[in-house]
Amino acid sequence: MDLKDKRLLILGGSRISCEIVRHARAMGVVTGVTDWYTLDRSPAKQMADEAYYVSTSDIDAMEKLVRDNKFDGIITGFTDSVLPYYADICERAGCPSYGTREQFEIFIDKQKYKKLMHDFDVPTIPEYAISIDQFEESVMDVIFPVIVKPSESSGARGITICYSKDELREAIRIASDISESDEILVERYIDEPEATIFWLFVDGKYYVMMLGNRHVKHNQDGVIPLPVGYTYPSAVQPRFLEETAPKMAKMFRSVGIKDGMMFMQSKIVDGECWVYDIGYRLTGSLEYINLKEMCGYDPMDMLIRFALTGNMGEPEIEKKVDPYFGGKYTYNVSLLCKPGKIAKIAGITEIENLPGVIKVVVAHPEGDEITQKMKGLLAQITIRILGKANSIEQMKTEMLEIQRIAHVISDQGEEMILLGMEDSDYEGTVYVRKQCEEDYCYGRDWVFGQ
Repeated sequence: MDLKDKRLLILGGSRISCEIVRHARAMGVVTGVTDWYTLDRSPAKQMADEAYYVSTSDIDAMEKLVRDNKFDGIITGFTDSVLPYYADICERAGCPSYGTREQFEIFIDKQKYKKLMHDFDVPTIPEYAISIDQFEESVMDVIFPVIVKPSESSGARGITICYSKDELREAIRIASDISESDEILVERYIDEPEATIFWLFVDGKYYVMMLGNRHVKHNQDGVIPLPVGYTYPSAVQPRFLEETAPKMAKMFRSVGIKDGMMFMQSKIVDGECWVYDIGYRLTGSLEYINLKEMCGYDPMDMLIRFALTGNMGEPEIEKKVDPYFGGKYTYNVSLLCKPGKIAKIAGITEIENLPGVIKVVVAHPEGDEITQKMKGLLAQITIRILGKANSIEQMKTEMLEIQRIAHVISDQGEEMILLGMEDSDYEGTVYVRKQCEEDYCYGRDWVFGQ
């Protein structure tokens, strides 16, 4: 599909949006980036062919921008709050949108999508109905610890784990300040292993792209645990594909999902994935890099094509999707850094030369600061390293070697990288490859049609 000289407008100029600019330019696309930030605060604008300063929430101004500058398509990446505006702008400007405003409003609102999951018997974390006006009465049956979240948020903003009524009261205040609707969600806190499920939607067919362990660490006081790595495929994948994925497919069909991609974060409880967070969008974990290497297709490229043509544009995608990767393994090392100003990053070249490493992505280069406000947020992830392996042992060895080699040094001369993956993280969590080909589940049981 020839996209040379097509014009793409990217909503939001954060550093991670630079990934969209890179991909689009590699496809011959002319890129523009808009948000209301100045150039120095918008890294993607600095990289793009054109920079604009129109707020994505100003629909009238955005329509004029698209029409006046003859953009062929619009895309947004990694922030839930922009999605409804994206749908509105696309509708007004006559550009393809992979989802509708109504669909985005469901999947950015934790209360709405949890109700939908209950309707279709999709496992999710139990929640409590807490009334601020009748706080004492409504918390009588609460079993601590609990986790409090804004109904609409991303990047772990406004989330608190509570061990008492007093902590719960304060957490509700914090979450309400973050939530645009002032609505909050109080769930039972389950300290169990985690997994993330990635879906691809193409013209009304639903594909499980991959399901991996999301390894989180309690390596900071007073905040929720954040991911330090991902290993694929997860040991829970066969059961998920057989029992839960068909229920999710019915759920997607009920709200008319047709195109795009989605991630679902879950807790693993007795071998079952209990979903606690959803994003109907690209993700910061950069799994499209793993998928391009392992399976030969790239969800980000597909979303760019859709933005410009209205078609996901990947021939024979059904033959390419394989969450078992033909019996191989893939990984993501996410290096978290404690607050401080980054003076030096060391070991990148040595890491890039390791046999399994696919790509190293630096989110915070030298000179950036991990602020105290970032503590407990995904913004603490400073470097991501994506790789592949032929065995679990090879994957483990290389991931641990990456952690040994990498160093992020502060302007005070201190190591900033927090505790990461450990030997125990690999015990029983990764899918064990069977000897017989039929045991790979080559029956394509990860494809769900209309």
